[in-house]
Amino acid sequence: MPAPTRSLGPALPAVPTLGLGSWNTWDRMGHDDAVGMIRTAAASGAGFFDVAYYNMGPHAENSKTDIVFGRALADSGVAREDVFLCGKLWLWDWPNQDFRRQLRESLDRAGIDRFDAVVVGDYLDAPDMERLVGEVGELVGEGLVGAWGINNWVIDDTRRALEVAAASGGEAPSFAQLKYGIARRAMADGAPYAELFGSGMLGLQASDAFEGGVLLGRDPQRKIGADVGGIRARVAAVAPEVARVAAEFDATPAQLAIAWCLADARVGNVLFGASRPEQLAANLGAIELAAAHGPELRAALAQLQCDTEVSPDGRWMP
Repeated sequence: MPAPTRSLGPALPAVPTLGLGSWNTWDRMGHDDAVGMIRTAAASGAGFFDVAYYNMGPHAENSKTDIVFGRALADSGVAREDVFLCGKLWLWDWPNQDFRRQLRESLDRAGIDRFDAVVVGDYLDAPDMERLVGEVGELVGEGLVGAWGINNWVIDDTRRALEVAAASGGEAPSFAQLKYGIARRAMADGAPYAELFGSGMLGLQASDAFEGGVLLGRDPQRKIGADVGGIRARVAAVAPEVARVAAEFDATPAQLAIAWCLADARVGNVLFGASRPEQLAANLGAIELAAAHGPELRAALAQLQCDTEVSPDGRWMP
């Protein structure tokens, strides 16, 4: 079953509902596997790719995952217009490293001409929102970026970005990339962000639905996403129940985790990691699973939320 498309906010066309993340993925596979992964995703209608350069803040890893992806895309034979590429702009060293400089470096490293969207990423202190919206707007106006979203922002800052854009006639964020899945739901389901999703002002991109593999019963020996709220032990504890429910639906835990997100009509795209072509091929089964059993599996997993004590406004982020 090919991947359907959905809205990811008011500034974007419909996008594939499944997206492949880049952190610790492309640089963990060989060139031929990377080429195969891109071809499989594009042919399945799931050609949404995160293409980030991890080079500052807690991600000062000087990763080559974006370079590996770019070379594989060039050799895949897949046309640029047949994929959706989403980059990352970081706030850790902004405005010292301004967005234009970051963007040019990312595009050059990946060997591509533009991003269809960018996510403005993590930060410690509230940014100068007028400057931020202005800088991103310039990149959109020049055709280097199609639209932009935010990544786990404090809700007050997200609202401020929307207000600044409305007042200035600038480019507003179109979507929010939030940690969202069976175990983590506080921000996406909490009233502050839910109001923006419900009004159509923002689309929702679900990320980290596997909890770095912990929700799937794995013990990852690599760097994974931050354990915001300190709930990872709880997530590990519910993994056997996730596996049990998955078996009831004749599915894998990964398929179940993706399908749980897809069964939420607010979700425009689910971003997940895969480092082997067979993982992607298997995970595509989540589309049919969600279409056939969405309400049932959501009900079966309703009690497995692990972050019920976490504030939904994002103030718990590091």
